[in-house]
Amino acid sequence: MAWRVYANKRGISPVVATVILVAVTIVVAVAVAYWMGGLTSIYTRFEKLEITSIYAEYLDSKWNITIALKNTGTADATIDNILLNGKPYTTYNNVSISSTIPISVKVGQSTTITISILEKSSVSSWPFQHGVSVEVRLHSAAGQEYPKTVTLP
Repeated sequence: MAWRVYANKRGISPVVATVILVAVTIVVAVAVAYWMGGLTSIYTRFEKLEITSIYAEYLDSKWNITIALKNTGTADATIDNILLNGKPYTTYNNVSISSTIPISVKVGQSTTITISILEKSSVSSWPFQHGVSVEVRLHSAAGQEYPKTVTLP
């Protein structure tokens, strides 16, 4: 006879039940979207070095190649090698750089690197001469390469 106590009670209407279900579904969907967005930003970070300028000048029997660059990516970048005409700069005896490798460039940071190349006028096979184009390629620890070409004056 306990069932008769509930016989004249009414539940919520189907319209109200539908509105509650839709509202709960929307709230859960928004929460999941924000959570996934946070995860995505963690795993989609990238480095992007932008060489803003490069120029060469000849002073005191050596060329100075000056490279200005900026990290416009969303992750810090580390330059772990500099290649001249496809070869690491360390393979040349008379080439030095102004910074110590590796060079760290934080997000939004700009930096300048100067490569000094001594002139060897007595060696005809020396690849660096007046009027010659030099490909400078910055290699990052993430495996990216950023090439630019400059002509020695």
